Amino acid sequence: MAKPHTRYVCQSCGASSPKWAGRCESCGAWNSIVEEAAEALAPKGQSAKGGRKIDFVELSGPSDELPRAVTGIAEFDRVCGGGLIPGSAILIGGDPGIGKSTLLLQVAARLAAKGSTIYISGEESIDQVRLRAKRLKVDQAKVALAAATSVRDVLASLDSTDRPDVVVIDSIQTMYVDTLDSAPGTVAQVRASAQELIRLAKRRGFVVFLVGHVTKEGVIAGPRVLEHMVDTVLYFEGERGHHFRILRAVKNRFGPTDEIGVFEMTDRGLAEVSNPSALFLAERRGDVSGAAVFAGMEGTRPVLVEVQALIAPSPFSTPRRAVVGWDTGRLAMITAVLDARCGVSLAGADVFLNVAGGLKVIEPAADLACAAALISSLTQTPVPADTVVFGEIGLAGEVRQVGQSDARLKEAAKLGFSKAFLPRRRRKQASGDAPLELIEIDRLAELVTRLGGDSTPHRKRA
Repeated sequence: MAKPHTRYVCQSCGASSPKWAGRCESCGAWNSIVEEAAEALAPKGQSAKGGRKIDFVELSGPSDELPRAVTGIAEFDRVCGGGLIPGSAILIGGDPGIGKSTLLLQVAARLAAKGSTIYISGEESIDQVRLRAKRLKVDQAKVALAAATSVRDVLASLDSTDRPDVVVIDSIQTMYVDTLDSAPGTVAQVRASAQELIRLAKRRGFVVFLVGHVTKEGVIAGPRVLEHMVDTVLYFEGERGHHFRILRAVKNRFGPTDEIGVFEMTDRGLAEVSNPSALFLAERRGDVSGAAVFAGMEGTRPVLVEVQALIAPSPFSTPRRAVVGWDTGRLAMITAVLDARCGVSLAGADVFLNVAGGLKVIEPAADLACAAALISSLTQTPVPADTVVFGEIGLAGEVRQVGQSDARLKEAAKLGFSKAFLPRRRRKQASGDAPLELIEIDRLAELVTRLGGDSTPHRKRA
């Protein structure tokens, strides 16, 4: 009898090693290495036999355009690239209770009117899913429900000529392959379960949704290879204190990445928001210092959000730097540039920065808006209410150009703004072409002069 092969696999990153260790050498996690059974390998020097020859074709050959199944939920279709491609695998992750199951149940109910839809839950019973469907007013939809965790049983039910059109697996961490000795949710089980489900979806041509749990760091639990195996990776974001949620595409083989869809959480589930800029600016007060409107881009969509800053004297020897919705490192860089290049010192003050509404901004184009909010709070001078701000700040104090300026300006003009602080542009427009009055900022010191001048507190004198 052959000796069973074992290996030790890190449950955080998926790295394997021949022996156990207390700390993973790949990711540095402690006590994350677990012994797992490995598949028997072919003897050294031998290769697998019985393979068939692969037929190669030219790259320029004819191909059919892939049809897309439209769900009818415009924000969801937007993130998916315009609809669902048959045979695609979509992974959606998010914090517990953020609304992943709610969203997919609504999507399944919409698609059930156009084809066969199956919802398989490994976390809830059928009665619990029915209660949610009744609350969402979709209990009359022709969605086939099942509660199962065995991948073998799921494959046996789906692998038939009468295939479904859409399958939802909630969640992939609860599924298990009985040929592996490890527990459900481990790296080996998640990888093997996803591989089997994706292979069947590609062969039978149905869309499979995989719900993924996230770790405390906010990334999808399990091996990183899981995100490489699927066609689309969606993250469902949002703060529990806010009533809206953001669906963000971080990978999409059939559409643009970094596209977002905005939903509002209501008592009847998630309602799509067609104009997110108006939602983020709904409670804006234009006559308050320390606030600036940033014209940002999320994928192909321009979004306007309010950036708020508060500067107060610090009672501690080490001032606080608190950031919500933005990068802490970029805030430290901007305060350093203000000090070194503009003579504005924030060394003895607490700095608080917030992107109102809970949206997470990641693009460098928000630098100038954050600097404007900081200067406005420091000088107690409100930024003009009809002005939007965008631009990237360099370490030399220069304001750099950003992409898609025209789309940002058109969105601002549509919402009633009449001015814009922006970087100096290389391509000059005719005076009547620009939808707003453009105030070009070449260096950060110019913005300091416009918003505070020599009256800026804590400004160094030459």
